[in-house]
Amino acid sequence: MHAKIAAIEYHLPSNRLTNEDLSAIYGAWSPEKIESKTGIVERRISDADECSSDLAEIACRKLFSSGACKPEDIDFLLLCTQSPDFFLPTTACILQNRLGLPLTAGALDFNLGCSGFVYGLGLAKGLIETGQAKRVLLVTAETYSKFIHPGDRSVRSIFGDGAAATLVVAGDGSEPSIGPFIYGTDGSGARNLIVPVGGMRKKKVTGDTRTVDEFGNERTAENLYMNGAEVFTFTLRAVPEAVRQLLDRSRKTLDEFDLVVFHQANHYMLEHLRKRLEIPTERFYVALRKYGNTVSATIPIALKDAMDHGVLTSGMTVMLVGFGVGYSWAATVVNWA
Repeated sequence: MHAKIAAIEYHLPSNRLTNEDLSAIYGAWSPEKIESKTGIVERRISDADECSSDLAEIACRKLFSSGACKPEDIDFLLLCTQSPDFFLPTTACILQNRLGLPLTAGALDFNLGCSGFVYGLGLAKGLIETGQAKRVLLVTAETYSKFIHPGDRSVRSIFGDGAAATLVVAGDGSEPSIGPFIYGTDGSGARNLIVPVGGMRKKKVTGDTRTVDEFGNERTAENLYMNGAEVFTFTLRAVPEAVRQLLDRSRKTLDEFDLVVFHQANHYMLEHLRKRLEIPTERFYVALRKYGNTVSATIPIALKDAMDHGVLTSGMTVMLVGFGVGYSWAATVVNWA
């Protein structure tokens, strides 16, 4: 018995933040310049009272409506988010109740960002292949916009909100459908992508922490800070090595993959990685133009987008690589059922 991906659905908030909107706010950047740097033309932004659980609930209900499964079929709920509704209780417990999942279902949050979907597949595979569950609902939901200062164009132009629901089930077959996995962590880079204030280390702001950097980006200690240059350097170091390790462990060559889907960080970074790894454009899927960087939800949204456009079909071999905040990274192989 092996774990396999059975279905994916996603949901985006209704509010659109377009490049024209950003250009009108910041002036110096034209819509065309923003698109050329990020590969994004619009990103979705949650309402003030719209949280990760709200986006997650709609994504899950889309999954149930598709006929892939019913709420009562779920044995375990895994919710990946870095923007939970509360510090406690666990957002997964709230979501279990709202979806009407069985009281016998396990449910937990795990706090991981850009690599979270691949980590979640590893957790779901472990639950299924050790006999703890037969159907796992893997949810990735983020509202990073709530961390972003309106005056910080460096991150406001990149990140969007969204949620995806992925059904991972037990399936027969002699060969695994998911795996092997490569994981990696380098906590020395934690300070380069961080919300400094709000957790138990620093619960609240004392005094005026507002800063304006050399590029005119405004933020406080309660807002998301990203050192783009350092994150870019980390990515170029970690991702090619993770891909090499995955090829070694899976005993495959890059040519044996029908599709490669990386975390949808931004166009500039993805193109550098694609060229460095010599991945042909037609086998390197990019789907962030109308979504933005939705953090842990980018890979499942891209997979669903590829299915909807007929790019991803049954029988294909897919490489998935997540990387970012932490620093954290993960890679795996999926034989698309």
